[in-house]
Amino acid sequence: MTHAVASARGQALRRGWFRFRQSGLSMLGAALVVAVLAIAIVGPWIAPFPGHVAGGVDTANRFLAPSLAHPFGTNELGQDVLSLVLAGTRISVLAGLGVVVLGTLFGTLVGAVAGFAGGWTDEVLMRLSDLKLTIPGLILAMAVAAALGAGLLNMVIAIALSWWPGYARLVRGEVLARKEEVYVAAARAIGASPARILFRHVLPNIVSPVVVKMSLDMGFAILTVASLGFIGIGVRPPTPEWGTLLSVSRSYMPDFWWTAVFPGLAMFVAIFGFNLLGDGLRDVLDPRARR
Repeated sequence: MTHAVASARGQALRRGWFRFRQSGLSMLGAALVVAVLAIAIVGPWIAPFPGHVAGGVDTANRFLAPSLAHPFGTNELGQDVLSLVLAGTRISVLAGLGVVVLGTLFGTLVGAVAGFAGGWTDEVLMRLSDLKLTIPGLILAMAVAAALGAGLLNMVIAIALSWWPGYARLVRGEVLARKEEVYVAAARAIGASPARILFRHVLPNIVSPVVVKMSLDMGFAILTVASLGFIGIGVRPPTPEWGTLLSVSRSYMPDFWWTAVFPGLAMFVAIFGFNLLGDGLRDVLDPRARR
């Protein structure tokens, strides 16, 4: 039986990969995401001017236009913009990933308990989720970040607190559908506890839509992180982060355009890649949403 299950899963993965690679946009998204993740891992070490990443300045070379020595030019402190963008990739991507993971874990737990327990538990948890949805996510994140203070961890927590209701509603709907399946009734018949049924039988069967939503949310999480950095609530200089780089460079537009264009372009590539990847995974993992 185990061999048969493994064989069926292997065939499903091969079919999914075949469908995924048939889409040029999905493959482009995967390539962009791999490139962004690779830069997030090695960016600070391949930066041509690591001293600038640590906060060093070179005022003699302020506002140099893009050249062979400085492909992305330099900013108002003479810092190499390419080095700052490369190092900022790690901060922005890790912060976005932290937001999505925390939001997924908390939202999945709330939605799973609400959908499986039903009754007053479902009502209380879902009304709490609805109450949160009445508050714009960015406004709530700004308020929480301002209360907690500046810093990467505080910013991630602030955004995650506004991120979980979408996962809670998604997981609740999936659990409501799955808990009436035959395998759940069979597990109840042999005396399995509700917790075992939920975490060993129901949740593993709703992973696909959650993974799809996570991949689609990564781009929006990175954008939200950059938004808080742009208004000065997130990561503070000299730590490089895309939103912070854009915030500082806006004062020098359009004369020194490269100080804003290249951080903005890096953000665009990351968000575009994750959105394309999410669309491709949705087509493969969620047959109901397949185009």
